[in-house]
Amino acid sequence: MTHIPVLTKEVLEYLDPKPNENFIDCTVGQGGHTNLILEKNKPSGKVLGIDLDPDQIKNCRLSIQDERLVLVNGSYINIKEIIEQMKFGPINGILLDLGYSSWQLEKSGKGFSFQKDEPLDMRYDEKQSLTAKIIVNEYSKVEIERILREYGEEKSAKQIAQKIVEERETKKIESTLELVQIIKQAIHSRHSYSKIHYATRTFQALRIAVNDELNNLTKILPDIISILSSGGRIVIISFHSLEDRIVKFFFKDKEKEGSIKILTKKPLTAESNELKVNPRSRSAKLRAFKKL
Repeated sequence: MTHIPVLTKEVLEYLDPKPNENFIDCTVGQGGHTNLILEKNKPSGKVLGIDLDPDQIKNCRLSIQDERLVLVNGSYINIKEIIEQMKFGPINGILLDLGYSSWQLEKSGKGFSFQKDEPLDMRYDEKQSLTAKIIVNEYSKVEIERILREYGEEKSAKQIAQKIVEERETKKIESTLELVQIIKQAIHSRHSYSKIHYATRTFQALRIAVNDELNNLTKILPDIISILSSGGRIVIISFHSLEDRIVKFFFKDKEKEGSIKILTKKPLTAESNELKVNPRSRSAKLRAFKKL
């Protein structure tokens, strides 16, 4: 499955790549956005692409054959060490696309999708020990409920956590479809009135918890300002309100301090023609900033 990058027109408008400028794509994935940047920053501008998932680095290498692309398998929270190691700079723009890719959903086999029967894994980085299976089988009811409520904004967190704990007493919860069945039983008829699938919020919450996504986002924001050249641009695409809130309030504070200028007073969302081609873009929100 080909991953369609979201909000490409808006990314290029606000990153505004010019010839010979250098950019960092903190979550390069299969390189959809990176490819477009490389078109604009010719002849000698570079892109440093970072991804925690080694498979995505392989995918990106296969799809972009350009020596101006520098790829690193690692976490964007180590961005300062990475740019030092790669001697990469000056940096004119940074893109942080916080969504996971269609490939991870469809082909990774790691249980990101509630529509496939796969092991409950959800790790981007296989070297880490925590998986979704560990959370659902070993965490306390209180802790599971907290994860579902905080990270998934799941109204039925208490009922789902209760049902998970009941079910695992008789048998370990191993697969995504087993978990989907448990969620369905926990919330009974409520799910028929919701616009989104009844398992969406639970799967989102588990993925965020496994990969520590919100803490990682909070950690990287000060670093991306410090490594950026004066006048450099930052574009951040988030896919749920928790991420968007962190980004919004962090940069509001920085604007008050006078270190950045907010370029998008409200987050930009996908236009109707993009939504037709790529329904996943419906939850994408883009915010852009300029370092002063």
